[in-house]
Order: sequence, then C-alpha cells, then structure tokens
Amino acid sequence: MSALRDDEVGAGQPWSGTLEAGQHLRITDLEGHQGVDFLCYNADNPLERYHAPNTLKAAGTLRLTTGHTLYSDEARPIMTMVADSVGGFHDTIGGCCSAHSNEMLYGVADCPGCRENFLAALTDHDLGRRDIVPNVNFFCNVPVVDDGLLAERSFVPIPGGGSKPGDHVELRAEMKTLAIISNCPQMNNPCNDGQPTAIRVEVLGGS
Repeated sequence: MSALRDDEVGAGQPWSGTLEAGQHLRITDLEGHQGVDFLCYNADNPLERYHAPNTLKAAGTLRLTTGHTLYSDEARPIMTMVADSVGGFHDTIGGCCSAHSNEMLYGVADCPGCRENFLAALTDHDLGRRDIVPNVNFFCNVPVVDDGLLAERSFVPIPGGGSKPGDHVELRAEMKTLAIISNCPQMNNPCNDGQPTAIRVEVLGGS
C-alpha cells in the first residue's frame, strides 16, 4: 500500500486524521518505550465512537492484537488491528493521563497529559471534552495481576524489555474513521522510559 500521509509526531504532541474505509493507519514507535494514546470515531457521525466494553467483550481478552476489532458504542466495527509487532501488550483499561491525574497520582502540578492533547486534536474537528472516552494505550503494558489489582503505577515492562525501535501497530478502517492520537508526554511513570520520544504515523491506501 502507498503512503497517503506520513507524519513524524514529536514527543508529547497530538495528531489527528480521517481515513476512508479500507485505508490503514500505521503507528511506529521510532525509538522504543513510547506510549501512544488512541481514540477513534465514526467520521460522519462522531457521536458513534470507540467503546472499550464492546471491544473487550468481543475480543474476550484485555490484550488487543492482530485480528481484534475496535467496536463502537453501537457495536459496529470501526477499525481492525491487522499488524502488531509487540503481541498484544497494549493497555485497554487505564485511560489517558491528564494534568489532574498527574497531580492526583504523582503529586505533580501543572503537568499536562494525553487528555489535554486529545482536547487540542478534537477541537480541530468541532469536538471537545464530552467526546473523550476511555481509550487504547498502544505500547503500554498495564496488566491486572492475580489478586485483581491494577498495576497502573508500575507499567510492567513488556516481556523482552518493552517496545523496540521500529515496533508498530497497524489498523484497517472499517468505516470512514476519525483517528485521534496523543503521543504520550508522561514523565512520572515508566510508560515512556522517563523520556518521551517521537513516533511515526502513516495513512496507507491504494496499491
């Protein structure tokens, strides 16, 4: 497939784009250990958007990987994962970081996070605060441990040492899709190895 759009997204920056049905979105971790927060919407009717419960019930697992579909709140497929070089180690329940949660969890004031990035990107599409829903965090391993506790603060390393330079996920749009990305700016836990870095985002289509 040819690249219709090819962007390097700087550390801690947002990205947004619209894909036609059948086009692919590839997200590449350029330097390794970089979390990527992700939301998607029906581009023709953004009131229909990614829905974590429907997605996880359909997948039967918290670990989304190749072959799993991201479903909407209307239980319709929005995007399907067609490639995943890290084998499903993506957080599906922790949601996005924010200035408020950084202060709550880490005692750090005035430290913006992915929620603020989502707001910046959504504003370009006449969307806002009420349109932020629980998201997928690619390249972030936040398991539920045996006693039921959520290891949110530890961000357990992906087996083998975390995402490597060049690791990627690729998703196929099943409808006209608005994709929203926050290249996570988090520096208060290990999800970005303490130093956020750039990612590559490609929209692929055609032959």
